Amino acid sequence: MNNQWQTELDFRLLRVLQLLLTHRSVSHVAGVLEHSQPSVSANLRKLREIFSDPLLVRSGARMVLTERGNDLVPVVEAMLETMRAVVRPEDFDPGASRRHLRVIAANCFNPFFLPALSQLIRERAPGMTVEYCAMRTDSELMQALEEGQIDLVIANWPTPPETLRYAPLMTTDIVCMVRPSHPLAHRPGLDMETYLTLSHLSPSPVAHALMSPIDGKLRALQLKRQIAVTVPEYTVAPLVLARTDLVFTTGRPFAEHLASSMSFRLLAAPPELGQMAFYMLWHERLQESGCNRWLRGLVREVAGGIESFGRDEARRTIGRRRSEAGRS
Repeated sequence: MNNQWQTELDFRLLRVLQLLLTHRSVSHVAGVLEHSQPSVSANLRKLREIFSDPLLVRSGARMVLTERGNDLVPVVEAMLETMRAVVRPEDFDPGASRRHLRVIAANCFNPFFLPALSQLIRERAPGMTVEYCAMRTDSELMQALEEGQIDLVIANWPTPPETLRYAPLMTTDIVCMVRPSHPLAHRPGLDMETYLTLSHLSPSPVAHALMSPIDGKLRALQLKRQIAVTVPEYTVAPLVLARTDLVFTTGRPFAEHLASSMSFRLLAAPPELGQMAFYMLWHERLQESGCNRWLRGLVREVAGGIESFGRDEARRTIGRRRSEAGRS
């Protein structure tokens, strides 16, 4: 083969070659490609030069393949199929996949979001495995995403990094949890002045304080709360809260989930804290991944169910309060 093939044998020319080897007619190939016959003849001359072989020769009224042309038929077919596979979108089949997923999620997702996500993955992709990883610092997280160590991040930081792909999931009210015997348990809510005088329980390590949806917002307001206890696991928080007069601040759905199994009072958080926003983050390298798109769809599905449940619970709570007010 002539050295020219390295720069001149592109997908278009390979396609012409495939048709010529298949139909063995310049005029027929010109009709298939909707090109002029002189244009296809020029391509044939170029191919003959590249392969240093006539490829097609006349035998009476028809054209036949040379020995080299005949040998090229399966080779060209395979080359074209490989090139098509490279450029075609990934055909992802979750039911047949054996991939290993790695997901990082905000602490408060662990008790109820991850079980629901795991259920969907097991139902729809039983051959896949999923690993839920601990939250990392900003720089470690970026490196892990760039190197493919992490597939998806579910976060609730005050501000998502601009260097990553982002999609909102849900927003929730923020509440303060206390045990029933807490001195302020009878209050409907807390103002900021009172909030800052209290001792708090936090699931965010000191190293991740700026990534905390609470401490990050307080810092933006140039305020700081008194964190008396930090726990390594979100599920430890209610156990500590039940035995202390600490305050635990979190999103309403997560607080209601915890309060459903243990007796806690939920107080409205200071309005300055606003709402807690949750979103997905992933690296640009996975934007067009069929597997990652599928995973993002599952996360949206779970988040949508939680948000809908939260709205229903809020309506029921308002109804109960109105009913109680009417009886009093």
